[in-house]
Amino acid sequence: MAEKKAILFSFWGVVVSSTPHAVFHKLEELHNLPGGFLSSVASQKDSAMSRAERGEMALSQMIPAFEAECVKEAQVRAVTLPSDWSVRGLLEELREAMMDVQAAVLKTAASLRHSGLLTAVLANHWLDDSTAADGPARLLSLLGGHFDLVLQSCRSGHRVPEPSMFSCALQHLGVTSQQALWLDADEEGVRAAEGAGMKAVLVENLDDALDKLANFTGVQAVGAESPPPSCSPDQVSHGYVTIRPGVRTHFVEMGSGPPVLLCHGFPESWYSWRYQIPAVAAAGFRVLALDMKGYGESTAPPDIEEYSQEQLCKDLITFMDKMSIPQVTLVGHDWGGFLVWTMAQYYPERVRAVASLNTPLFPADPSVPPAEKLKAVPIFDYQLYFQKPGVAEAELERDLERTFKIFFFSSAEAAKRPPISTAGVCARGGLFVGLPEQIPRSSMLTEADLQYYVSQYRERGFRRQLNWYRNGEVNWKWMCSRPAGKLLMPALMVTAGKDQVLLPAFSKGMEDLIPNLSRGHIEECGHWTQMERPTETNSILISWLKETHKKAGGVTVAPKL
Repeated sequence: MAEKKAILFSFWGVVVSSTPHAVFHKLEELHNLPGGFLSSVASQKDSAMSRAERGEMALSQMIPAFEAECVKEAQVRAVTLPSDWSVRGLLEELREAMMDVQAAVLKTAASLRHSGLLTAVLANHWLDDSTAADGPARLLSLLGGHFDLVLQSCRSGHRVPEPSMFSCALQHLGVTSQQALWLDADEEGVRAAEGAGMKAVLVENLDDALDKLANFTGVQAVGAESPPPSCSPDQVSHGYVTIRPGVRTHFVEMGSGPPVLLCHGFPESWYSWRYQIPAVAAAGFRVLALDMKGYGESTAPPDIEEYSQEQLCKDLITFMDKMSIPQVTLVGHDWGGFLVWTMAQYYPERVRAVASLNTPLFPADPSVPPAEKLKAVPIFDYQLYFQKPGVAEAELERDLERTFKIFFFSSAEAAKRPPISTAGVCARGGLFVGLPEQIPRSSMLTEADLQYYVSQYRERGFRRQLNWYRNGEVNWKWMCSRPAGKLLMPALMVTAGKDQVLLPAFSKGMEDLIPNLSRGHIEECGHWTQMERPTETNSILISWLKETHKKAGGVTVAPKL
């Protein structure tokens, strides 16, 4: 059995780039105080800040005590404190610095934990009993979701870099000092860790430090190009809502704040949002990622009519009602994108805002039946092939691993793989006809990712999922019977330059129907946007979510990443 290893990160200077001394120096310059004035007050062994960091007093008690210490030190030094100086201002600067979490460190922690290593953050913090904001709580929640241990000095009674702080952390993790590595931006902390028997890395440049960390752990360093932290099925809260007898919706949930509902496409799972769920939750939202109707653990009858857009919308509204969610921001991809546009069009009172990846708004055209529209676009021929029940099912279910290896690939890999064409499918007798038996797994997927998708289709196959395609005529008649005005809520359309089916050109003119439309575009990206370009997807989506909800005053400040 491999020996356990633990990686301990200093909060100040590593998890967040700033340090208290840097904040002190900034304020000393701002208020024309002598250099080192604040540091000298704070670093005294029995100063109010040191005592608060040891948990001997709470923040509300520390403020007046630290204020008195500053006044006393000013008298000793014959320094005049400016009228606009206050300890509360200092604490606000420290709070702001505390919230600026380095994304590379979170990525590294996720990678280390995924590889079986233990991780910890050691932080000189005080007990924040203020009622001003929930920023500290969000910070601790973020760290708690990424590290095995978050050890605060105010809880342990010891401060970094005291040896007792290190021994307390090692005891919590169940490792010896020889099994641990400490990362710190302060030389004193490095010396203290080495004195306690640990290996230590002085963090002068984060990328260089992470390379040294990789040498110690054998886990490849996480760079800027690596994907953001994802969540696995056992790291999220799972819920189930009975819509009606025989119909149940499964979802995973993370975060608190304005609700954001993630709706995946074909042939996928809630798991396709694995890179977005933690990021959107950390940004201050309550994320609910659904297994769409008929997928995964969302059970439903195999009848085709169960999967019409009208019925899917009604089921989604029942889900919201039973979850006591009056209004929601909807985010969809592929068929999920089609559904969120439908919800926004026909049930606008329940939609706070709407976003779609890849799938544009296709307004119903009363003059052209849907089958004729499909025939007019050769790359949509696969949808005609999907119409006859049992035919596509047999092809897709024959070898599930091969099916998902064929479907899931990045645009960068396209030239090196056997090409799959969605045109001419009916004529050649199948979507996969002509493709080799052995298909390489895309670098977008780990083997565990692949097996999770396979597991979600092993029991019930593809019948229910394919039925989403088999309601074209029914959907068209229903949509044409409803009033169709403009979509007035905030909306986002994200196009992908290398999507071979949902072409960016299809989204042209959407502004005519959606006056509050924002746009995002990822040029080097194929159809599987959330998986292929998760960092860019998260950036576009979270920026839009924050901007949209800020206008309504609906989201609190979250730690920066």
